Amino acid sequence: MPMHLLHNALAQQLDQALRQHRVVVFYDARTEFEPFIHELEVVGSDREDLPRVTVGDTLTHLARFEGSFFALKARIEPLVAVDKPDPLLVYIPGQVRDRTGSVLMEIEQAGQVHGDAPSHALKSVARRLLRQTYTDGDIDAMLRPESLSYQDVARFLGHGDDGGGSLLKLVLNGATSEALIVDWIVCEDKDAALAAKLAEPELFRLIQARLGLQITAETPLAKARHQVVRFLLVNEFRSDLTGDAPNALTIVPSVGNKDHLKHVATIATALRAEHGIGYTALADAVEQEFGLATATIDPASLGAIDTFRFEERSLLHHTATLITQRDYAKALALVTGRTRSFWVDQPAFLDRLAQWELCRLLAELGAKVDAVRPALKKSPTHASAWVETYAQPGGWYEVDRAQRALDAWVATMEDDPEEPLEQALAVTKRQHEALLKEMAEGFTAALMASAWTIPGLLHQAGIYPDLVEPCGGRVAYFWVDAMRFEMGAELVDQLHGAEELRLQPAVAALPSITPMGMAALLPGASSSYSVVEHQGQLAAKIGDSLLPTVNERLKRLKAARPDSVEILLDRLLLWSSTKVANKLGDAPLVVVRSQEIDAFGESGHELAARQVMDSVIGNVARAVRKLAKLGIEQFVITSDHGHQFSIRKAEDMLMDRPGGKEVDQHRRCWAGHGGQTPAAAVRVAGEELGYQTDLDFIFPRGLAVFKAGGDLAFHHGGCSLQELVVPVISLRMPASELEGKTASNIQVAGYPTRLTNRTFGCRLIFSGDLFEQEAIAARVLLIGDGQEVGRAGMAPDSEFDRATATVTLTPNKEASIGMMLMKETPAKVRVVVQDPATDAVLAQSDEIEVGDLM
Repeated sequence: MPMHLLHNALAQQLDQALRQHRVVVFYDARTEFEPFIHELEVVGSDREDLPRVTVGDTLTHLARFEGSFFALKARIEPLVAVDKPDPLLVYIPGQVRDRTGSVLMEIEQAGQVHGDAPSHALKSVARRLLRQTYTDGDIDAMLRPESLSYQDVARFLGHGDDGGGSLLKLVLNGATSEALIVDWIVCEDKDAALAAKLAEPELFRLIQARLGLQITAETPLAKARHQVVRFLLVNEFRSDLTGDAPNALTIVPSVGNKDHLKHVATIATALRAEHGIGYTALADAVEQEFGLATATIDPASLGAIDTFRFEERSLLHHTATLITQRDYAKALALVTGRTRSFWVDQPAFLDRLAQWELCRLLAELGAKVDAVRPALKKSPTHASAWVETYAQPGGWYEVDRAQRALDAWVATMEDDPEEPLEQALAVTKRQHEALLKEMAEGFTAALMASAWTIPGLLHQAGIYPDLVEPCGGRVAYFWVDAMRFEMGAELVDQLHGAEELRLQPAVAALPSITPMGMAALLPGASSSYSVVEHQGQLAAKIGDSLLPTVNERLKRLKAARPDSVEILLDRLLLWSSTKVANKLGDAPLVVVRSQEIDAFGESGHELAARQVMDSVIGNVARAVRKLAKLGIEQFVITSDHGHQFSIRKAEDMLMDRPGGKEVDQHRRCWAGHGGQTPAAAVRVAGEELGYQTDLDFIFPRGLAVFKAGGDLAFHHGGCSLQELVVPVISLRMPASELEGKTASNIQVAGYPTRLTNRTFGCRLIFSGDLFEQEAIAARVLLIGDGQEVGRAGMAPDSEFDRATATVTLTPNKEASIGMMLMKETPAKVRVVVQDPATDAVLAQSDEIEVGDLM
């Protein structure tokens, strides 16, 4: 027959255990559950004269300890000495389980033991059941008496239909006591209802029970809320602080015990996670009340939890100081811990995340610079060894990659770096510049010692005959102007699905300027290439063909390969696949030209140049996949030259023109006859470079530039590794590798309808289903007019590869994304989520209007 709630709950638990384990040994050290045993309905007995009772829906034998474990064992052994015994409940009142020497050890191991812990098992069961109706404050009062009995708990629980219970739960929402307190803190509009129901005493009892904070009965709810918030935040802050707390905080009582502190942490965490906007107002008010932002607190003593806003700023400035002091390991450790801070990873605080990301990029560049500089002191003497060391996997080129990532990030930040970061940025860039100078001087000296030859390495003029011409079938040959080696390494990371993928260095032709480098990529350059004077300026020469301009170079290409087709990267991406296919026809050689890097770099618009570089790499990868879908499987991607792009050169780094008979002059090279060789430069005869010419060339030894036209930060033409070592990427991209998803259960949300800043936030929502519960990788881009014009730059709560703008999405978890607009764009863009391997669109936003950008 139906029993009260306590009996039914115990019977249900034992019923499940009997069904699963057949035998249950129930220890009742305090004999608290004797009444429950007496309440069991007896329906007969067995041959051992053991009663049979109903426990829930299970008919079971009941054996009771009556003073002798041996006698008990003898009575029940016949029942359990079978393969599948009937259900058996063994009740042992007044005894504590002996874990090492129990007579019933074998039976206990075969079945399940209940009541293993001897202390207050009844109170534990009662608290769990009472929480369905009452709050912890009232429960503490109910269960406080030591004489608490089974009948008392049954009476508290009643029969479930008497309408009694918590007044708080009639007004506040929450499945736990902590959740009820959170709801009260954030919902001031519920105070009137609480007062109307006379629920304040119950609320105050709950607060005292969970937090240890006593609030007097006559305290108004608004004042009580302030006391609770102050108590929560101050105690969380103090518990996380490794040093002394400000004296002003002594007026706030401390937490009484570990349980109270655990509840403090639970409530504060819930406020941040579930009520972020409200939490900022609460925390800022407490911070201001105690003057914490101006208090003397050692940043190193701040813990891992940013309770207050000032903590994040203080630690940011401390991290900047560590970078200035070149303590990059500590700085990176702080950055790693702070990217998950409440004050950093909220979409509304995107500017804070940008400052921390700047710290990370600075520390990474500084660490790489510090790792390479000692190696230069024992650098190789031969130029070929310099190139190999620079271009090997994980080689010195990684410094260039880190420097470009840093500069691109600064160029897209909406807010300027904060003052301490400004200093850290200046110091780190000077350290990097010093490294570049040492590398340039060392490499130039090695070139001179090697008689201006680098044997054993691929020369730029050998790319076409060695890699392009031998390709069977159709091949796409990319000429990416000014793409330096580290950019090629990043491009390789984006070529998902490629086969026979190889990155190798090639040595560019000197002087490393576009007319020379592009000509060296043409058919015939390997057997007959020279740099000569033509109509008062420099020109490349192949055979009898002079190639001073792009038109002459394209004519030479067409003459050597009448079956070739040339197309600009912009058009390839902007045009429809049908239009591109019609343009290319069935040409076996497709030359794709990209001029964006050099064009922007040489324009003098340093900011725009730094913004656009990342997008060019992504667009080349997209072009490869687009051509592969049109049936072109083989690809060779290279460049005419690299570049230097660092600190703008000051007056003391500008060299005077050599004078003499000048034929051509660029920032990093001079060509002509006679004149004076500056002390910071080196002169080499054209014949020493293998050219049939009487010209002399002068190149800076380090990072100095000539007083000539061109940008003072971006330049090329000289002898540095960054200018002379160009990437050569060869691969196959079978069309079958590009078959993949065309749709996914991903949504793009939280993005603006109009852009007025270059950075903005959005959210990706990946809804897992029965068949798709694995995390997936997704590239997140901004697309305008068919081209990449921006990309994800931050994903604070997800695994993220910034170089490829790829985020790992976990099913049923939102990912916050910080987007960066990097290129001047048309009037509208979209956030596009792609499969990194196929470019298949997994999701996209609606069109976003681009307004006047700040």
